Amino acid sequence: MCLFYAQVSFGQNDGLLHILKDEMQRHLTEFQKNANPADVPYFISYRVDETKSDIVRTALGSLMESRSSHMRTFTPMVRIGSYELDNFHQLRETNTTNQVASAFLPVENTEEAIRQLIWWQTDRAHKTAVERFERVISNMAVKVLEEDQSDDYTLQSPVIYFEPPTQIRFDRKEWEDKLRRYSANFNNSKDIIDGWANISVQNVRKYYVSSDGAEIAHNNVFITLTIGATVKADDGMDLPLNKSWFALSVNNLPSDREVMREISRITEKLSELKEAPIVEAYSGPALLSPEASGVFFHEIFGHRVEAQRMRQETDGQTFKKRIGEPVLPDFLNVYMDPTINIYRGRDINGSYKFDDEGVKAQKVTLVENGILKNFLMSRVPIEGFLASNGHGRAAPGQNPTSRQSNLIIESAQQKTEAQLRREFREELNRQQKEYGYYFASVTGGFTQTGRYSPNVFNITPTEVYRVYADERPDELVRGVDLVGTPLAMFSQIAAAGGEIGYFIGLCGAESGNLQVSCISPMLFVRRIEIQKSLKSQTLPPLLPKP
Repeated sequence: MCLFYAQVSFGQNDGLLHILKDEMQRHLTEFQKNANPADVPYFISYRVDETKSDIVRTALGSLMESRSSHMRTFTPMVRIGSYELDNFHQLRETNTTNQVASAFLPVENTEEAIRQLIWWQTDRAHKTAVERFERVISNMAVKVLEEDQSDDYTLQSPVIYFEPPTQIRFDRKEWEDKLRRYSANFNNSKDIIDGWANISVQNVRKYYVSSDGAEIAHNNVFITLTIGATVKADDGMDLPLNKSWFALSVNNLPSDREVMREISRITEKLSELKEAPIVEAYSGPALLSPEASGVFFHEIFGHRVEAQRMRQETDGQTFKKRIGEPVLPDFLNVYMDPTINIYRGRDINGSYKFDDEGVKAQKVTLVENGILKNFLMSRVPIEGFLASNGHGRAAPGQNPTSRQSNLIIESAQQKTEAQLRREFREELNRQQKEYGYYFASVTGGFTQTGRYSPNVFNITPTEVYRVYADERPDELVRGVDLVGTPLAMFSQIAAAGGEIGYFIGLCGAESGNLQVSCISPMLFVRRIEIQKSLKSQTLPPLLPKP
């Protein structure tokens, strides 16, 4: 049964969609006629990511780059065997074969060239699939029984959906002038060694067709404005600060006044950071701003509920057996929702209509009143979770896996920052600590989920303050890494605020860099651990700034 979300006739005017459908059917017919019966694919899908981009980069008042680009990336998936067992099954204790056979397609609908490339890449993908399936069978014969006996892929009701291409209005010359003015303001500081203002405008059209009857063409828009600067401390430490804004249209970007105000704040803060003291290793209470809390949850929680990881015998599977159990304080609710692109009036970028396996995007409740309820599912099932919930995602040229989208943490508590600080200082006194730390902003982080190494995380803050129990003014510090293990950290979350913050950016994992958003309240944590961050050993410039 097909699910229709738009009139199919609209798609007949899209030349690329027509070619993809036609080549899909031709390959299916030819494989059935000419291939060894055991080598006939049971499933094929074709993805095309068509991206039209405008990039403008400036530094210290000068134009560094200004370009437009247009590309189409074709990614076939060929599955040999059956839904129960196929060539994508894990190979244990051996090197795996890269099964991606992607290629760039012409940006014009020149049938002969496009068909030639589709034919060649499909043939490559088929040969790789046949070879790898043989390795899967051999591998299973000499290994112990797997912990998870779920099928390798799931049946899905095919979707037919078409929307016309969209066009973004963007005046590159106007933004060249605007960004020059922005970045020129960093020249006013004697401390700044690099200051930039950049914009990226991406108009993405995604195509998906599959042998089970799916035909999808839909669009997405990503516009990101970034400013930032760097200073170098006398001990060699590089200290960056930046600010990004995401929008669904150019008109939704911040005003010149707002950008200039943020440039002034960054400039002033960097001069303070340059002279700030370096932290020592510490364990004790901390406050995380809403933005820092979002990254905290993305790294130490979000990656551990991506279900496809849990099929791997090498994964730590932190939460796989904990459905129905408390994993967070009972005042927290956590969900993923790629179906929304605006949250409380602000544009967010982890949104899409269909994932990269042809499944309609869905809101997924992960934690309700602290109780774990669900995982992020692609079309690769795990024990107890046999259907996708629309989170099979991939960058162009990569195979989909279960990935995050818009991560939203909501709290039943609505405490003010003043209330959280009061509880924080009370905890400092209980632990007989002179001070704790407030993490105001972060630039990202990473986490490890495998069994081959400790399940740790590392979050990289850019603006951190020492907060004293005796209510002395907060003190800016530098050289901080927030580290720890997930279960220990979750157990220390004591309270949450009412105001929310946004962290919007890219997440890099197994299936490439993808747009994500993290929305969270402020958190008070009874115990965190920090360590000194790595720093450059290069001396600051010997000559004064020109």
